[in-house]
Amino acid sequence: MNPLLADLLQVLRLERLELNLFRGESRDPGHRRVFGGQVLGQALAAACATVENRGVHSLHAYFLRAGDPDHPIIYEVDRSRDGRSFTSRRVVAIQHGEQIFHMSASFQVPEQGTDRQGRMPQVPDPDSLPDMAEAIEEMRRKSPDRPTPFIARDLAFQFRPAYLPDPRDGLPSQPSMRIWFRTSDRLPDDEILHRALLAYASDYYLLGTAVLDERLNVGHQNVQIASLDHAMWFHRPARVDEWLLYVLDSPTSSSFRGFALGSIFSRDGVLVASTAQEGLVRRRT
Repeated sequence: MNPLLADLLQVLRLERLELNLFRGESRDPGHRRVFGGQVLGQALAAACATVENRGVHSLHAYFLRAGDPDHPIIYEVDRSRDGRSFTSRRVVAIQHGEQIFHMSASFQVPEQGTDRQGRMPQVPDPDSLPDMAEAIEEMRRKSPDRPTPFIARDLAFQFRPAYLPDPRDGLPSQPSMRIWFRTSDRLPDDEILHRALLAYASDYYLLGTAVLDERLNVGHQNVQIASLDHAMWFHRPARVDEWLLYVLDSPTSSSFRGFALGSIFSRDGVLVASTAQEGLVRRRT
């Protein structure tokens, strides 16, 4: 298995300290604070460990403080309610004696009901597209005088952009992106693992879409961003080791807060999840 993916699976494998208390390892993604997706994935894994025979259908989270990548994170799960159809959990993440994050998650027993969805936008097939590093280099080549909005890193996921704004055009009034992604290797048939990894990956490029116009204008290193909250709805089962399309749009930005919405589709057009995030967006002075 790809070593980066193997390490990510280790990060999501929590140590149980007590009935409702868990400890997770931390990693430094390169900017001296814990990646928000890591905390989302670990918190969801902690909540799932206290629920039986029900799948998560939504989560709502707030990022309160930056996580320290040099220390583990403690997750305390509150068993808020166990109903006949729905189960509710609240998870608090603690580091150095302070809350850095909290999340509410809801679970539902398997049920059959009306099944409808919107259409996936038409985009090129992932097999025909370059990876993100090549796409970034192409943006530099097209417009060497404009700042590049992204940096390429080695990750446990593969990303292939189906649509990025053309840097030769003006700044987008409503930034958007379309990105295919999947894990770099095959995974076990574990639905909880796939949903935790989907929550992890959902934090990539979501807030980045909300700051795309700023980054195209002044560069990513001159914009201060920080996630404030994150919401996610799991509509249908999905495998994260198969290509998924992330459709990202940012309809508004105000008061130093950027807002973005995401829809995640399987390769055959099934809408598997939706996301929303708001974050701090400030130019550095």
